[in-house]
Amino acid sequence: MFFAPTPQLSDEDRERGLRHLVREAGYSNASTAVTSGVILTAFALHLGASNTTIGLLAAVTFWVQLLQAPGVLLVEHFRTRKRIAILGAFFARCALLAMAVLALLPNAGAVTLSALVVLQFLFCGIATFGGCAWNAWVRDLAPEQRLGQIFARRTINATVVGLVASLAAAFALDRAPAGSELRPIAFAGLYVAAFIAGVLSCRELAKTPEPQMPAPAERVKLLPLLRAPLRDQNFRRLIIFLASWQFAVNLATPFFTVFFVKQLGLDITFVVILGVVSQATNVLALRSWGLLSDRFANKSVLAVAAPIFILCIAAMVGASQISERPLVMAYLVALHALMGLATAGVTLSSGNIAMKLSPRGSATAYIAANALISSAAAGAAPLLGGMFADFFAARRLEILLRWTSPGDVLTLMPLRISSWDFYFLLAFVLGLYALHRLSLVTEAGEVDSKAMVGEVLAQARREVRNLSPIAGLKLLTDVPAAILRDERVQRRLLRARESQAARDAEKARRGGRRVKKAG
Repeated sequence: MFFAPTPQLSDEDRERGLRHLVREAGYSNASTAVTSGVILTAFALHLGASNTTIGLLAAVTFWVQLLQAPGVLLVEHFRTRKRIAILGAFFARCALLAMAVLALLPNAGAVTLSALVVLQFLFCGIATFGGCAWNAWVRDLAPEQRLGQIFARRTINATVVGLVASLAAAFALDRAPAGSELRPIAFAGLYVAAFIAGVLSCRELAKTPEPQMPAPAERVKLLPLLRAPLRDQNFRRLIIFLASWQFAVNLATPFFTVFFVKQLGLDITFVVILGVVSQATNVLALRSWGLLSDRFANKSVLAVAAPIFILCIAAMVGASQISERPLVMAYLVALHALMGLATAGVTLSSGNIAMKLSPRGSATAYIAANALISSAAAGAAPLLGGMFADFFAARRLEILLRWTSPGDVLTLMPLRISSWDFYFLLAFVLGLYALHRLSLVTEAGEVDSKAMVGEVLAQARREVRNLSPIAGLKLLTDVPAAILRDERVQRRLLRARESQAARDAEKARRGGRRVKKAG
């Protein structure tokens, strides 16, 4: 049968399937790039969406992750991962055609917006079932020793295609200004193009073979399995940190596009460019954060990257204080570059620390419990944010510093906070609470935050030096100071362990003597 698993895969079939997986990443990411994020928010605004509707659209993306639990049970029952993945991806993308029809409707109203939310839920929800099957399928198809290499190729292909598709979509929308007759046609064209790219993605999946799943083991009950992580005190603290962090971040970030377009008056192309800048610095910083997380603990990386990210959210308030448009654009570009650097560290370390603190043999249950609770918190934040947006939109706070002299009155540093500025500051305060929860988590190998900041700066200097050919050649003959510092730390640790072992041995000898005397 066309969707049937293959009992025995040859090396040639496996390699062919891996090539199709790499190509599939480009098609699927192109489909996502022109129908999500900035483009989805712009489409909702075109249909007259309120802040509550925009928050609900953002929440749907997280809440559908709760369907992963029944998705796993579906895969275990039918045991045909390729069929579930392809059918799930295809039927999910059929919702894109319906969204294209919504764009062409003459009178957008409450019914149209309700239909958009329902279609977005179907699109993301059905895709979640397919994603569960896809993850298990690819895990068995890709060789263990080449897993990183294959996913790196997929990521590069997906990133490049996604960036090009995002810029093309933004360019098309800017050629069809808001209120013009071409605007609905532009959105409809984007969603039709996304559907076509999605079908091509399904075609690549259909050409990829599926290894046959092994015979089913003993039936596992889901709820008892998810209770174990909550009994683990340290992992429970990690879940509280990640859930509070997701709530704080997603209270503000889904509304960045609304803030840029409505409050600052920026066009969609520039907003997409900001996303490109953030993604570019994210990719560039991943290697450095990975090296630091390998040398030190993931918690130490989070203790540096997370505060930077939350400070960037608070710094969004500065954009509304600048009146000159070129300065605002330059400020936002710099801020998004810094946010991309911080996002790389947070994303990498938060995933790694969850895996590291999960006990061997039970990692699936621990990671699943963390994902379910974090997704619920992340989904609640934008919904609440959208509901209370109108409350803050009607309020304004001004802080003025005035210097009065006999001949003049000088106003210094006026600060005006209104509308979305309140959200950014509130997200910053909640982020500080999340950082407090992080401090309660214990991870082996963590270092002091001040020392970690020094290592981050040292790593940054090394990366900058490597950009220069002369400095790079000189680096080959120099012994890095960081290696010497690591060596000194290791020697101190070894001496401390030897001293502790000697003290323990002495205590044991004394205890033995007392036993002999008592006897």
